[in-house]
Amino acid sequence: MTKILGRITLPSEDNFYEETKECMARLGADAIRDSDGTKLPDNIKDLDAKIYTTYFVAREHNEFAKANLDEVQQFYLLSEYTTALKDYVEIPFMKGYFKEQIQPDYRHDPKKWWEVINRTTDEIVDPKDWELNQEKDVVIIRNAKAYHQYTVTFLADALWDPTSMYNHITNDWGDREHQIPFNAIKPNSSEFMEDELKRWLKDNPKTDIVRFTTFFYHFTLVFNEEGKEKYVDWFGYSASVSPEILDAFEKEKGYRLRPEDIVDQGYYNSTYRVPSKEYLDYIDFLQIFVTQKAKRLVDLVHESGKEAVMFLGDNWIGTEPYGKHFKDIGLDGVVGSVGDGVTLRLISDIEGVDFTEGRFLPYFFPDTFYEGNDPTIESRQNWITARRAILRKPVNRIGYGGYLSLAYKFSNFMDFISDVADEFRTILEKIENTKPYASAKVAILNCWGKLRSWQPYIVAHGKWYKLSYSYMGMMEALSGMDMDVSFINFDDVKNGIPKDIDVIINAGDAYTAFSGGKYFADPEIVSELRRFVYEGGGLIGIGEPSAYQYNGHYFQLHDVFGVDREIGFSQSTNKYHNTELTKHFIIEDYHGMYSFGENIGNIYAISENTQILEYSDHEIHMAVNEYGEGRAFYMTGLPYSTANTRVLKRAIHWVAHKEEELHKYFADDLNVEVAAYPEIKEYAIVNNSDIEVEAKVFDGKGEEFTVILEPAEIRWISEE
Repeated sequence: MTKILGRITLPSEDNFYEETKECMARLGADAIRDSDGTKLPDNIKDLDAKIYTTYFVAREHNEFAKANLDEVQQFYLLSEYTTALKDYVEIPFMKGYFKEQIQPDYRHDPKKWWEVINRTTDEIVDPKDWELNQEKDVVIIRNAKAYHQYTVTFLADALWDPTSMYNHITNDWGDREHQIPFNAIKPNSSEFMEDELKRWLKDNPKTDIVRFTTFFYHFTLVFNEEGKEKYVDWFGYSASVSPEILDAFEKEKGYRLRPEDIVDQGYYNSTYRVPSKEYLDYIDFLQIFVTQKAKRLVDLVHESGKEAVMFLGDNWIGTEPYGKHFKDIGLDGVVGSVGDGVTLRLISDIEGVDFTEGRFLPYFFPDTFYEGNDPTIESRQNWITARRAILRKPVNRIGYGGYLSLAYKFSNFMDFISDVADEFRTILEKIENTKPYASAKVAILNCWGKLRSWQPYIVAHGKWYKLSYSYMGMMEALSGMDMDVSFINFDDVKNGIPKDIDVIINAGDAYTAFSGGKYFADPEIVSELRRFVYEGGGLIGIGEPSAYQYNGHYFQLHDVFGVDREIGFSQSTNKYHNTELTKHFIIEDYHGMYSFGENIGNIYAISENTQILEYSDHEIHMAVNEYGEGRAFYMTGLPYSTANTRVLKRAIHWVAHKEEELHKYFADDLNVEVAAYPEIKEYAIVNNSDIEVEAKVFDGKGEEFTVILEPAEIRWISEE
């Protein structure tokens, strides 16, 4: 087998030539990149390496932006809810917004493009009943109804790019110029984007790979009056609106969007919201526009003899990599930030590009690399969690970002990431383009389906809020588990669940996009899911699966799960069934370490046939149920841990009727996993902990043996 070299990208900067060469040799790096805030000098560009150069399409061109302030990017934003105390109320709609970032758009007629709503009645206020005081940024409503609440949805200009703002705050950029984002649909901006890229390509002959960061529209990130994050949604499309795009949408789709379709009562269509038809139409429309526009830029890069890659972040809205239009851009690669196994899989599973690259943490920024801190701790944890996912589906390259001069001062850290680079190349050498063994096929069911593969519960750049902790654990466990994982939505269910799916998982809080909300009032959907299980399929629910108060029940698949949730309506009905099983296949590895996270309370069994696996504090936390030929498993929450990962693995095997296959490529210790590759007749035994572990390992032939693994060790075994 040919030895794989390189596959590592390092950042560099000015006045760091000799040290860069040293670091390249130390890690075996074959590519150098700049970062936001750094530039590569010519002597570094002349090194024997591929040169990545960051290119900003819609910002960092302030001379143009200042000359075309009527073409800046825009938001639809919502004022605070304001209660009228009489028939006259004033709403200071800019209250709560950072005026260095946001400015109301008075160029376009507010009476046409804005919307005032009586939130108590959900009625649009007639434009003749409100007026605007531009000097004070106040809307005055007349003929208001006393003690009703009102809001103003206003069109606003974006005067400062959110990533530029973040870097100013994080890296203390002081008086460095604020970057103004401009809009790809505007005529001057559209022409400038192409002309400027042509000029830049000629002026940067030593650039091999153009790293678009990213294209046109930044994910929704709005700051408050104190310059702190007010609202952030990594998937938000709010910063892509403009009168031009809304006119084009109406022409294409045949109906006009309301401002309310964007601000969504102040939720801004967050990824947790069950998406409306109007919002899904807008997503599809914008993706087509962005794809077509981005393709023209990528074609220019290719014509210049260079490669084009996209950073999965910043201005990535409209280029969702699991969307049906993404492949049409023609990119050579995608680079993304790796915070854990989930974000690794988010990158590595992308199709339609020649290569994927993961930017590992920590970022070489002063918030981590400072005297007295040990960045190796974060890096080690980052590698261990990402490695689980790499063993399922590897990225083709890894790298780091930031200021190499900071990391260089930490010798132990540089030694560690050198070992990571070697281990990564060894894994690639063995398994790249090799299909791993999978014991079952699992489908995650939510409103987004394939479009948001590996992205449920994420809020911003791989981060999630506390209430999602119980569900991200499920995703993290699956990212490195020996399962084939896919993502389906409710239309996929209505069109017929694919025959090769063994298990469906529905997990999330009630009424969110991830549980499903109103979709569980659809008879076709609940009937099809019941049929799937009754005929032998497996169903797993976590949190509030199928939750939608309707026709006498909260869990619409209560009969399948064998449990329901008391929300107060049936307290007069006694619940007798609380006998806990002491033995069951799913809890055979129980070591008293289960965690249910942000627990969903008041779960009860609907009959004596429900088998309760964990009962405490007068409520059920784990249960199983047999339904026809199929099986279901329920758990109130599943934060990431080795114990919970084992519970989920056993639950999948049980509901899929594959108990006998559990011990094929298996380790008894919770810290150890086995990843097998039948095509090359090898398997890896992996210690996912920082301690030495002794484990009993079962191979693919049913034979067992004992191994002792060093902390974080990976050991390869040949089956020949």
